Amino acid sequence: MIRSTSAAALLALMALGSFGCVRASEHEAKLAELGTCQSQTLACNQQLHKTVLWAQLLGKQAADLRARLDAQTDKANKDLADLQKQFDESTALVNGLRTELQRTGADVDKLMREKGTLSASLEQTRKRLEELRKAEEAAQKRAESMRNLIDRFRKMADAGQLKVTVRRGRMVLQLPNDVLFDSGRADVKSSGQATLAEVARILGTIQDRQFQVAGHTDDRPIQTNQFPSNWYLSTSRAVRVVEHLTREGMNAQTLSACGYGEFDPVAPNDTDESRARNRRIEITIQPNVDEILSAADMPK
Repeated sequence: MIRSTSAAALLALMALGSFGCVRASEHEAKLAELGTCQSQTLACNQQLHKTVLWAQLLGKQAADLRARLDAQTDKANKDLADLQKQFDESTALVNGLRTELQRTGADVDKLMREKGTLSASLEQTRKRLEELRKAEEAAQKRAESMRNLIDRFRKMADAGQLKVTVRRGRMVLQLPNDVLFDSGRADVKSSGQATLAEVARILGTIQDRQFQVAGHTDDRPIQTNQFPSNWYLSTSRAVRVVEHLTREGMNAQTLSACGYGEFDPVAPNDTDESRARNRRIEITIQPNVDEILSAADMPK
């Protein structure tokens, strides 16, 4: 627009020059108008130059801003990716912990149930151990009592008057028939009476026990008016022994008598020596109901 005005003024001046005759006032007016146009043109050019410079500066600033924005965007994207990774890892950890917690909770419940069962089992075991301890103490006392008893019968055993042994878990005094009786007789010999007196003295000191006296024979049969069979002979001998023991001071209520004949041997009836072993009187110390003496309780 400014350039068009200047060009028109210049053309007007040129036209006036062509015609030759122009008034001074018009000439001066046109020159003034031309000066004004030139000033406006210069001002416009200066303003345009400034505008270009500002535009260049703004472009550079925009480029810098875009570069910084791109860098910040890249960093933000990287930070976002890192945060997403951390979030994913945290989520996985939380899920793992939740699963572990659920499993642990189930395990705890199971352990609590097992604890109750184990507590009951432990209490039962403790009671059983206490029972076993008491049983062991009782067994030790019985063993000690039997040792003392054996020691007291040691002299008679060394003299061959009797033998202390264990049969069927019970302590037994075995007295050979030759010490007590003559062959085929049930009357106790005088030497046998002395033996029974000593036995009665020792057994009488044992409290709260029952004693069974059993007669035994070998396999050779007997048949007389007094003893029709070995049953009769073995039983009669057991009864005679019980009578002598009571006369020597033992309580009759603690004694019983029985006869086995030849049917409970301790050795084969194939030699005279074996038959002599089978001809015997056995005095069994009966255990209490709550005490069963085993061979393991006896000293070897």
